[in-house]
Amino acid sequence: MKLGNTELAVPVFLAPMAGVTNPAFRRLCREQAESLTDHRPAGVFTCEMITARGVADRIPKTLEMMAPDTGDDLFSVQLSGVDPATMGKAVTRACGELGVHHIDLNFGCPVPKITRKGGGGVLPWKLDRFQAILDSAVRSAAAFSVPVTIKIRIGIDADHLTMIEAAHIAEDVGVSAITLHARTVDQAYSGLANWEAITRLVHKVRIPVIGNGDIWEASDALRMMSETGCAGVAIGRGALGRPWLFADLAAAMTNQDIQRALPTSRDVAAMVRRHGELLVEHFHHENHGLSDLRKHMSWYFKGFSLGGDLRYQLGLVSGLAQLDELLAQVEDEPFPIRELQTPRGRQGSPRSKVTMPYGWLDTRTLDTHDLSGADIDAQGG
Repeated sequence: MKLGNTELAVPVFLAPMAGVTNPAFRRLCREQAESLTDHRPAGVFTCEMITARGVADRIPKTLEMMAPDTGDDLFSVQLSGVDPATMGKAVTRACGELGVHHIDLNFGCPVPKITRKGGGGVLPWKLDRFQAILDSAVRSAAAFSVPVTIKIRIGIDADHLTMIEAAHIAEDVGVSAITLHARTVDQAYSGLANWEAITRLVHKVRIPVIGNGDIWEASDALRMMSETGCAGVAIGRGALGRPWLFADLAAAMTNQDIQRALPTSRDVAAMVRRHGELLVEHFHHENHGLSDLRKHMSWYFKGFSLGGDLRYQLGLVSGLAQLDELLAQVEDEPFPIRELQTPRGRQGSPRSKVTMPYGWLDTRTLDTHDLSGADIDAQGG
């Protein structure tokens, strides 16, 4: 698959995840993939979602979140916003001042603080605003020959589907590819992803469709591509505590005759150590780096029999020396087979009601209504 002028060795995207896909985690995943692809671009490793307002106004905290993985030849950023002019300005600054190589636009976020302002997964319901934002972003990015992709969901709920209309608009405007998270907004991350929706979308557009939802192992990715005809896959929660999944994907998708053994607990401990090292390098501070690592511990060691006290201590780690001491106590044991094909990260329950602006579903157009303040609220300052 090609993204703009870049030939991807494998059509795999690391999906943006808040508080997770910082430069350290992106590099860790990229290292796994590139070890099997002669260091060619082995996928797209996108930073966590960034508000367009924050980029347009050069808010320092936002720009810190956009720090690149300096070893990545394809600097990928996902933007979220509700105002076309602000989005255009943000894309221009991202590409022209920050050297971004790929822009992804988020129209799939189900988080209430985003949807209550008309953003994320509910925005495609307003066809005029959706088209205006895409047009602004694509035109701005074209000045730098930067491809723009989008991420959408099937719809708001079963009665308010948006993916087909959104996809046709995106194709007409010049979007390079569409990632479909095969759930509705009201599902959030619960239940099973509807892969049949990916198949339907593939047959409706000529641009590549990237499938997303319930990919936990490399075999899931191959099955999704085979069953749906999608051009590639996006991995979100499946990567939590499993950076080696990208090596598995690279091996599987390049038809390499490699029997990849499941990692033992000691292999996982080595991965945790590398992750900690990269976090310290990113934050330039041991305590800050290791504090960020703590939330990953339960994902890394899910299913292993570490013992309660060691798990507890790993959840409090604050320095590399302490981390080394604790990881040395991890006894070697095989990977717990029962953990294969099981969800990781947040799941939750379906939402009885999606939070949206008052009267949002009454019409399919927003006309001239001003939502620009929503970007400020979503930014959190």
